[in-house]
Amino acid sequence: MPDAASSLRTRCCIVGGGPAGLMLALLLVRAGVPVTVLEKHGDFLRDFRGDTVHPSTLRVMDDLGLLDAFLARPHDEVRQLEAVVFGRRVPVADFTRLRGLPRDFIALMPQWDFLDFLRDEAERHPHFRLLLNTEGLGLVEQGGRVAGVTARGPQGPLSVEADLVVACDGRRSVLREAAGLAVRTLGAPIDVLWMRLPKAPGEGNQTGGFVSPGHFMATIDRHDYWQCAYLIAKGGFEAVRERGLEAFRAEVAAAAPPLADRVQHIAGWDDVKLLSVAVDRLERWWKPGLLCIGDAAHAMSPIGGVGINLAVQDAVATANLLRAALAAPAVPPARLDPLLARVQRRRLLPARATQAVQVAIQRRVLAPVLQGAPPPERLPLPLRLLQRWPALRALPAYAVGVGLRPERARGYLPPSV
Repeated sequence: MPDAASSLRTRCCIVGGGPAGLMLALLLVRAGVPVTVLEKHGDFLRDFRGDTVHPSTLRVMDDLGLLDAFLARPHDEVRQLEAVVFGRRVPVADFTRLRGLPRDFIALMPQWDFLDFLRDEAERHPHFRLLLNTEGLGLVEQGGRVAGVTARGPQGPLSVEADLVVACDGRRSVLREAAGLAVRTLGAPIDVLWMRLPKAPGEGNQTGGFVSPGHFMATIDRHDYWQCAYLIAKGGFEAVRERGLEAFRAEVAAAAPPLADRVQHIAGWDDVKLLSVAVDRLERWWKPGLLCIGDAAHAMSPIGGVGINLAVQDAVATANLLRAALAAPAVPPARLDPLLARVQRRRLLPARATQAVQVAIQRRVLAPVLQGAPPPERLPLPLRLLQRWPALRALPAYAVGVGLRPERARGYLPPSV
């Protein structure tokens, strides 16, 4: 016989314990809203996930009075971004030129540490409940609106009744598919292969990238190793594997000559993780009783490392617009639905603009590079301008580190204990 489903009741059920889900949960429980988070994994320890915490997210932490505690955890600080473009080192973005922010850097912190921090803070509130090893499987609908989710946890089937369900379950969102929400695919001509290469003794601290004909590799400084993102043509991983591991090592060495002496540390294909890049967004982010935010609403390219921070901004906007209604038990579920449309209206422009820039870079810069286009005689005009007038480096720093319509998390009370 099938397992009998257990059930529980909550005001807001968040499916997915990533940056959007846990930030939203923290904000709502600070506002007095009962929240249950379903996370399909048993912990947050998954490698090669975004770990760039941008100045916009650091300002949210500061708004919540958590910035010092957050930065007390191990992290690296990146104040400038550089790239080696056709053999020439080119400064691109300078975060120290940004004004009005509590910190002038990107904090590099493994995503699991970031999520652990958000969880620890949320657990200080009695309204917070996190169910690990619990996967959201589908939606429960009653009277024309979403009224909860079906899930499976360690004890078997689970039914969660909720006045609001928020899908934060990523770019392959199960809930958005179950809701039948239409997805607009914008396309991505690239995929990314993630790997680690050790840092040499005395090697400087610098996050950046390498661009040369046929190759593009970004490097993230992780203290004792480089987290490397090697770009390949869309769907090209099988061809890479067929050429063999030694050929792949040679490609990596050609892409980043300063790291050529350590490519033997790529011992096998298990050391190489594929990220299938997708850029898409929902035409409509919500239906009565359900809201999608973060990657579930708009999957981002890894360009600029902005995915985490847009997800956090979505969470802040959602909490700002919904907290008063959710915190009032007398407000019926149907009264929440107009607020869901307001979340999309608030966050659609930043998502669309960011994706438009990413798609343009993919098509006009990355795809020609990967196709082996010969290097131009001169650097592209935007890069030349950045070299001639260093003050202009504040512009890409703002675009990456802050972005359009940054959100503020004001008025969220700390725990009373």
